[in-house]
Amino acid sequence: MSDPKTAVQALTPDAIHAAYSLIQPYIHRTPLLTSQTLNTIASTPQLPESLLGTPFEGQTPATPTFRFFFKCENYQRIGAFKARGAFHALLRLIAERGKEEVQRRGVITHSSGNHAQALALAASTLSIPAHIVMPSISTPSKIAGTRSHGAQVVFSGSTSTEREAVVADIQAKTDAILIPPYDDFNIICGQGTTALELEAQYHDLVKEKPQLSVHGQGTGVLNAVITPVGGGGLNAGVATFFSDKTATQVFGAEPSFEGADDCRRGLQTGERVGMVKTLTIADGLRTPVGVLNWEVISDRSKVAGVYAVSEEQIMAAMRLVLERMKVVVEPSAVVGLAVCLFNEEFRRRVAQEGGEQGWDVGVVFSGGNTTVEAIGKLFG
Repeated sequence: MSDPKTAVQALTPDAIHAAYSLIQPYIHRTPLLTSQTLNTIASTPQLPESLLGTPFEGQTPATPTFRFFFKCENYQRIGAFKARGAFHALLRLIAERGKEEVQRRGVITHSSGNHAQALALAASTLSIPAHIVMPSISTPSKIAGTRSHGAQVVFSGSTSTEREAVVADIQAKTDAILIPPYDDFNIICGQGTTALELEAQYHDLVKEKPQLSVHGQGTGVLNAVITPVGGGGLNAGVATFFSDKTATQVFGAEPSFEGADDCRRGLQTGERVGMVKTLTIADGLRTPVGVLNWEVISDRSKVAGVYAVSEEQIMAAMRLVLERMKVVVEPSAVVGLAVCLFNEEFRRRVAQEGGEQGWDVGVVFSGGNTTVEAIGKLFG
């Protein structure tokens, strides 16, 4: 990988637009949904007992006003935003090295499931052999989905270090070309196309229905966008797209369980956390933030902050989406919504900066790769 500080200079909104032009024939333009019910719930102060044991215990709960715009990447091909980055990275690789070389060597990656399925789909579509290293504890439906596209699946331990060791072993035997799951320029650009669509859809929607916006007019301002943060490709891509649009702040969201909030902790200390070992229910967020991704996310002019929520709060947000919106999402997808609903620090920020008017907030639902059995186990 090239020097991150040099590579990050090339991560511009123009690079996101160029990626979108390349991948459009291969991806879905996923819908942007709203929910008056969730607007109302999020705009209602939390109960005082919800703040027990937090720095805000005994204080009056915040009174933010939210209008949500949900970018539903759970309806993307393979059920997650990862299809964007995988197609972009593979198309760029073929353009750079020629299809004959890439077909001869094949490609390889490691992933807990969504990038695995995405690269398997892209490789199948473009007739490229693919080796996918997956943790043995990956969701069975994600393993089955990856195999269904013809990829060779090899199992590993759950940490990124264990995955990368298996990747290195396979590369030594096959000479397959690595397409990283998140720490890669082309992956970041592909994921950033989520933001390009979101912004365009938001403006179209509030122009048609001004009442959906806190601004109450046909030229609303998207005050904030929040995405989950695992490896950081989605958040870095979204932040790159909005980097020249000062009216929109970008935020990240993480689980706090067993240190899964490595990005939040790293921002507090000013140093990237390189190792994460967690079994959070948000299985797509069990990896540390990538080196290049960190260069973007740690830039406060691009990402305004990262917040964390508990397993119980993630489950509560997931239940609301399932029951109130009738939308199937995986736990990782709702971590951003959980921050808006339950993280009092973030809610106070919205109340303070948004004032009586409030904020229009884009929330990226990153994926929907779960099963009836998994949902039953979570809520049973």
